[in-house]
Amino acid sequence: MTAPPELRVVEFTDPACPWAWGSEPKFRRLRTQLGPRVSWRRVFGILFDDGEPPAPDPAAEAAWYLNELREIATHTGAPVPERLAWVSATSWPASLAAKAAEAQGPDMAEAVLWRLRETTFVDGEPADTPARVLDAVRALPGLDIDRLAADAASPLTRAAVREDWTETRSPCPEVLELDAPGRHPGRAKPLGEDPEDGFRYALPTLVFLGPADRAVVPGWRPESEYFDAVRAVAPGLAEAIASASAPAIAPEIAPEIAPESAAESAPETPSRVSPDKTPACIN
Repeated sequence: MTAPPELRVVEFTDPACPWAWGSEPKFRRLRTQLGPRVSWRRVFGILFDDGEPPAPDPAAEAAWYLNELREIATHTGAPVPERLAWVSATSWPASLAAKAAEAQGPDMAEAVLWRLRETTFVDGEPADTPARVLDAVRALPGLDIDRLAADAASPLTRAAVREDWTETRSPCPEVLELDAPGRHPGRAKPLGEDPEDGFRYALPTLVFLGPADRAVVPGWRPESEYFDAVRAVAPGLAEAIASASAPAIAPEIAPEIAPESAAESAPETPSRVSPDKTPACIN
């Protein structure tokens, strides 16, 4: 019988999110260091939703958004395209494909999601239609493209991503009134002018669920905060990993790209709450 995971991590993300793109190197190191005793689940939050009105001037919108990407890259150090042909019209096709790719194994899921991120942040041509998605990933070694196309179009996959959409819009209470420094501290995003319209998680957000507690690390954060969260919610796992491969979870871990300002680099305590106090906000 397979032992249950000692730690569960839920990642709220989107293939077209620039902060998630910049955070990916940190998340990859975290997954590698945590190893097989951790369950890691991705939730696709749909940054660009269906039904949003198109921009009156798509070229001007693309130019404006490219400047936004460049500014965000001053914080993340992530690549930015030289030009952006268009702004993604919808996150649904890429999210459906990324979810469908999970059926072909974790390595293939990683490769598909990475390639879909590249279409925006390297190629400058976001994969925002089913045809563009398939064209983008077709050359990936080992990918069963026909299976991916069929799975991405299936009602089961759409239902799974719809569940992700709903889960993203049911944020844990500790991020609703979050007051933290930095360019993208991760406070929950309002869905309208009225609080009654609801909120969604800022992307990316990691939720850590362990035997001792739950911790939420939202937005763009120093890499050390993710390891602080592991110590807080799964201290036994943290100690075991540190003993086996010191300094895997060291007190200070330098991020791949150093934050630009003192406000960004200042250590912050992850938002924490006992699991039995708010069981409904996470699955």
